[in-house]
Amino acid sequence: MSILLFVILLIILWQGFYWLMVDLLEIFKSYSFPSPLGVGERLVALCSDGSLLEATGQSLLRGVAGYAIAVLIGVALGLLINHFAYLQRNLKPVVLGVQTLPSVCWVPFSILWFGLSTQAILFVVVMGSAFGIAISVDNAIKNIDPIYVKAAKTMGAGRRQMYWNVILPASLPELVSGLKQGWSFAWRALMAGEVMTTSIGLGQTLIMGRDLADINQVMLVMIVIVAVGIVIDKCIFSVIEKRLLKKRGLC
Repeated sequence: MSILLFVILLIILWQGFYWLMVDLLEIFKSYSFPSPLGVGERLVALCSDGSLLEATGQSLLRGVAGYAIAVLIGVALGLLINHFAYLQRNLKPVVLGVQTLPSVCWVPFSILWFGLSTQAILFVVVMGSAFGIAISVDNAIKNIDPIYVKAAKTMGAGRRQMYWNVILPASLPELVSGLKQGWSFAWRALMAGEVMTTSIGLGQTLIMGRDLADINQVMLVMIVIVAVGIVIDKCIFSVIEKRLLKKRGLC
């Protein structure tokens, strides 16, 4: 209830600021500053024809598909970097450097290689999140208490047993945090890919609002993007984190 009241208060303050800066003082033009009422009107219009729901669904499908591929690549790369000292010394700095690249930097490559297609968007998503996941996997394994590994070796655990029965369970909380961060990278990269293509999605809906000089539609899409990110975090990653911490008696 407190969150709902806080959101209502923000909307009231936002509408009051709009009336003051646009209607009363005329500092901003109505086409350059969004209002809650205008955003609400665009929400009703885009929901009525189903375009907002379709765009959100298409973006979620691409985001999940790209993220799944990024997880497979990132986890494999992270395990390799952690396991081989040569890759730890030489490849990890390269991965760290590539990770700092904004996702939009991969858009020209994706368009040249895949054209204006779904594959181009997926490529941007994968490149925007896989390297961050790889670093998270490596760090999660490194931060395991060494006593666990020493105890397992003392009891004669093999390499496979070490990973499945010791390393993986011990690193799960931090690994989930890394995967959650990887999802945020993937979601942002998805928007960067969609705004550069013609595929139906939230990114393209945002660009349509810009082209039509409809600032309320632009703001609506931004709110939807944030809302989807919050829902995914609260309903999936936060639930998994709480269960893992509770199982270990940490909450």
